[in-house]
Amino acid sequence: MAGIFKAYDIRGIYGKTLTDDLMYRIGRAFATFIKCRTVVVGRDMRPHSVPLFEALARGLTEQGVDVIDLGVCSTPMTYFAVGSLGADAGVMITASHNPGEWNGMKMTRDRAIPISGATGIQDIERIVNANAFAPAATRAGAVHKHDIVSAYVAHIRPVAALQRPLRIAADMANGMGIVEARVLDGVIAMDKLFDTLDGTFPNHEANPLLHETYAALEAKMRGQTYDFGVAFDGDADRVGFTDENGKIIPMDIITALIAEDLLARTKGVVFYDLRSSWAVKEVIQASGGTPMMSRVGHAFIKQQMRDHDGLFAGELSGHYYFKHNYYTESSSMAVLCVANIVSRSKRPLSELVKPIQKYFASGEINSEVHDTAKVLNLLRDRFQKEGRLLELDGVSVEFADWWFNVRASNTEPLIRLNLEAKSRSRMEQKRDELLALIRQA
Repeated sequence: MAGIFKAYDIRGIYGKTLTDDLMYRIGRAFATFIKCRTVVVGRDMRPHSVPLFEALARGLTEQGVDVIDLGVCSTPMTYFAVGSLGADAGVMITASHNPGEWNGMKMTRDRAIPISGATGIQDIERIVNANAFAPAATRAGAVHKHDIVSAYVAHIRPVAALQRPLRIAADMANGMGIVEARVLDGVIAMDKLFDTLDGTFPNHEANPLLHETYAALEAKMRGQTYDFGVAFDGDADRVGFTDENGKIIPMDIITALIAEDLLARTKGVVFYDLRSSWAVKEVIQASGGTPMMSRVGHAFIKQQMRDHDGLFAGELSGHYYFKHNYYTESSSMAVLCVANIVSRSKRPLSELVKPIQKYFASGEINSEVHDTAKVLNLLRDRFQKEGRLLELDGVSVEFADWWFNVRASNTEPLIRLNLEAKSRSRMEQKRDELLALIRQA
C-alpha cells in the first residue's frame, strides 16, 4: 500500500497497490475517522470501480454507515450530491486522468469540504496500517441507490444564457465528461469525440494539461465551423478549451474570461492560483472584483473560497470552482460560462481572449533534482533582494517586467518552474537562466 495515500487523494494500481481488501479496510477507516452516518459514493467508468465500490460499501456499512450509491457519475456530481443531500461525507471512486489500470478515491466531509493529506488522509492511512478501526456496529448500514444526474443537470443548466445558437466540438476521452455534458444537451449543439464510456481509455489519455491530448479535437475542428472546442479529463472535474480554430487556450486565460463575465453581474472575490498570468489579476480588478491569489491544490483553494465567500476560482490545471456548486468544480458550468460569452459577441473566441494574452508565459517546466529544498533556498537567496519575494507555495519573485514561481512536486523529486514576462525575449532569457540554476544546483 506504500505510496497510495497522497496529498489530495488515494490512488494506486488496481490489483497491486490498491486491492478490494484494502478498499474494504479504507472504508472501515474512513467511517472510524469521520464518524459519519451517511456517505455519498459515486464512481467512474473503470471496470474495477464496481468491485472497489462493493468493497468500500462493505467496509462502510459494517461500521453502521448508510451508503448513498450514485452509480456512475462525474466528480462534480458527487460533490453536488454531498452538499444537496446533506450527507456527512462523500467519496468518488476514480483515478482521474491516470491510465486505465489505476484507480482510487477523492474524499470530502459534509458540504463537500475536501479531505487532504493534512486534514484526514494521513489519519486514515494510520488507521488502516494499525487496523485501529472502531468496533463494528451492532446494526449494519444499508446501501440506497440514488440518481443524482438529473438533479445536477437541473442545478447547473439555468446558468445557460445563450444569445444565439452555438456549435462546439467536445472530446469526452471515453470518460465521465460523457455524463457531465448532459448539462449541455439541448443547450449547445455538440459534435462529440470518443463518447463511449471505456475505462481503458482506448483513444488517448484523458488529461487536458497535455497538448497531445488535443490532437484529435484539433483535427476534427480543422476546416469545419465551430464556436470553440472542449476536452474533459477522466472524471470531468477539469476541462480544457480551444478557440474556433482548434488552438489551445491557456487555462488561466479562461479563468480571466469567466471571471470577467461573472463579475459583470455579481461583484465578489475571485481566486487564481499563483502560477496564473498577471493578466488574470488585472481582468478581475478591471471588472470590479477582488482578486486573491491562492496556492496550488484544490483543498487549499476551496478552503480559501469558503473563508472569503469566493464567487469563483480557476486553477492553471483546468479546475474551475464555483460558489454555485458548493465551492467545488463544475466543468459543465465552465463550458456554459464560455458559451454565454461567445454567444453575446460578434467576435470569435480567439479575438475575445487576445487582449488577455498580452504577456509571454513559459508554461510549467519540470526538472528532476536531488534536493528540492536546496534548490528553493538557492533561488530565494539569489533573487529576494532583486524583486518582491512571496513564499505562499514554493518560491515566487516578482520584478518590474517578469516573475517566476518555483515549487516542489508533492510526489516526485521534481521542481516545477512557471515564468512570465512582458516580452518573449525576456521570458526566454529568464527561463533559460532559471533552468540553468535549477539543474546545476
